[in-house]
Amino acid sequence: MPPVGRRTVLKFVAGGVAGGVAWATLPWAQSAAIAGGKRPAATVQDRALTLSFDARLHTSLASAGKSLTPFQASESLLLADGAVEDFALTGQHELALDDPRHGAGHQLIVTGRSSRGIEKRVAVTFFDRLPGMAVLQTRYRNDGVAKLEVAGWRNGAHELAEAPGGFWSFSGATHTDRRDWVQPLKAGFDQRNTLSMDSSDYGGGTPVANLWRRDIGLAVGHVEPVARMLDLPVRKTARGGSIAVESTQASVLEPGQTLVTERTLLAVHTGDHFAPLQQYRQFMQAEGLQGPKPPESAFAPIWCAWGYERDFNVEQILATLPKARELGFEWAVLDDGWQTNEGDWRIDKRKFPRGEADMRDFVKKIRAQGMRPRLWLAPLAADPGSDVLHEHADMLLLDQYGAFQTVTWWNALTQCPAYQPTIDFYVALVKKIIGDWGFEGLKLDGQHLNAVAPCYNPAHKHAHPTDSVEGLAKFWQAIYDAAHQANPEAVVELCPCGTAFAFHNLPATDQYPSSDPLSSWQVRSKGKSVKALMGDRSSYAGDHVELSDGREDFASSVGIGAVISSKFTWPKDTDHPTAPLPPGGYVLNAEKEALWRKWVDLYKRHMLPKGEYLGALYDIGFDKPEAHAISKDGSMYYSFYAADWNGPVQLRGLGQGRYRVRDLFNEADVGEVDAGSNTLEVTFKRFILLQATPMETRA
Repeated sequence: MPPVGRRTVLKFVAGGVAGGVAWATLPWAQSAAIAGGKRPAATVQDRALTLSFDARLHTSLASAGKSLTPFQASESLLLADGAVEDFALTGQHELALDDPRHGAGHQLIVTGRSSRGIEKRVAVTFFDRLPGMAVLQTRYRNDGVAKLEVAGWRNGAHELAEAPGGFWSFSGATHTDRRDWVQPLKAGFDQRNTLSMDSSDYGGGTPVANLWRRDIGLAVGHVEPVARMLDLPVRKTARGGSIAVESTQASVLEPGQTLVTERTLLAVHTGDHFAPLQQYRQFMQAEGLQGPKPPESAFAPIWCAWGYERDFNVEQILATLPKARELGFEWAVLDDGWQTNEGDWRIDKRKFPRGEADMRDFVKKIRAQGMRPRLWLAPLAADPGSDVLHEHADMLLLDQYGAFQTVTWWNALTQCPAYQPTIDFYVALVKKIIGDWGFEGLKLDGQHLNAVAPCYNPAHKHAHPTDSVEGLAKFWQAIYDAAHQANPEAVVELCPCGTAFAFHNLPATDQYPSSDPLSSWQVRSKGKSVKALMGDRSSYAGDHVELSDGREDFASSVGIGAVISSKFTWPKDTDHPTAPLPPGGYVLNAEKEALWRKWVDLYKRHMLPKGEYLGALYDIGFDKPEAHAISKDGSMYYSFYAADWNGPVQLRGLGQGRYRVRDLFNEADVGEVDAGSNTLEVTFKRFILLQATPMETRA
């Protein structure tokens, strides 16, 4: 981030000022907890979080009267020589706020000065509607006579002490190895969690990281309305666990110049990562970022032809459709392989000899089976040998050395999403797919869809190289708008394979899948994360059940309220797999058919994606067995997961009166409970799915 130019004014006051008064006279100013035996020089708090500054502008945290951290160098200017600039407190001021977006709140501004003549100002803002969440922004101004070589800055840096049971963490950043988003902090745990590119085609994510103990947790992130290339490091330390927001953007701070950090969040919470992600969503919704309300069809079960892989033939797919419809699947997705290459997106005439006429006919045959057609597409990728790569090389995203950025899966090159000809090309393609060919949905697929690197292509005349980074969300919005202009009920699915979903792409997404999960744990933990970030404004899908544990774990999708999908083949597998098929293949044998039918029926009977996912009731890290709860139509639904469980489970969140509890998969009553006596003894392997239904009260 340059010290001067794009962002030169610190927004110390988030909204209108109701009045500037001495902080001690305000009604929320109280005696703060004393951390490490040191009395604070300045304090700001709400009912859930207290943040105190000492005379060096280090901060400590407290919650509910309990000290959480000693004074630590939480907001820091990082210097190129490895030093961390230190400051002496020179002033403080507190304001009452009435923000037009976030409502009532209050803000503390503290000022300090370093021995080099650097002035530091930290603004800490609380909003009444988001208890326990502070928004921080720091300004550094060089009032000295010498330039300052800056390596970056750090906000919200805190270390929580070790506690029995250790720590769990959530990372919203993308990692090339597609690791779990939710992990325990074992010895040696150290994740940089960069929101920049982790490799040529993996990067970005949701700008929040979180660590929590059994009793308390801390979350940090940034709350800017566009993507930023910051880091959210989380690591296991000798004394506990640490977390921060960091910029590694080097710059030179000349005398008189100012460096301003991004707006960052710091939140304290109990339970797992669900509550702070939910608060982040609520804050960003007020900033104008929220998902669209998806069409009803976004909750329908999905059958995808990917079981036949790229070397499919049309007859295979058409022959499978009656079986898919019979089982209750309502979407039919034509996956990778219909096109000549990634880039030109022309129809492969070996499969569709009459080109577009055959594609329109194919769509009509899907509809004739009572199903909805969806088409796979991987925008922003151009294969070597494609005409678009040679005729429109100007579309390519180039780094500062003029080198291409690659999409590894297809051995393709990345196109720049912030270049208008690129946008125009894909908008025209989408209008053809939806408006002309007749598809009712898009499956936008590929790990490169989540984020892109800064673009230095001189043909694009970007105001700043990060225009590509910030412009990706606008590209997806153009795609979304084109699809919905062609068909208002179209479903746009964004599947950034294996990546942590980029929150800033949310407004252009009707459906987000678990995106090539590596396990059932990923289906469930991603689901909990995405539901916190999306609420009821989008549809989360469990992706192909064949990617789950045992390749048949519908329970992980159904139990958390995820849309179900499958890529089964029928009556046999493909004869030309690109890799060895798993044992038994993907063919729908009689045993699988009975199981698939049972789960589809159960899913459609209860439609849990349309319920309210109550993520704050259970801690996915510390509660055993793992538990999830959904409220729908007066009933409570609970799903529990463990390899082998024989013992009590607690049904939290019940209302008044008695409830009859039924095991839905095994179709058996298992007892009665109420809010005061909500524990049942159960035995299960892998999962149990319970429905608690209010019992009739008799006069």
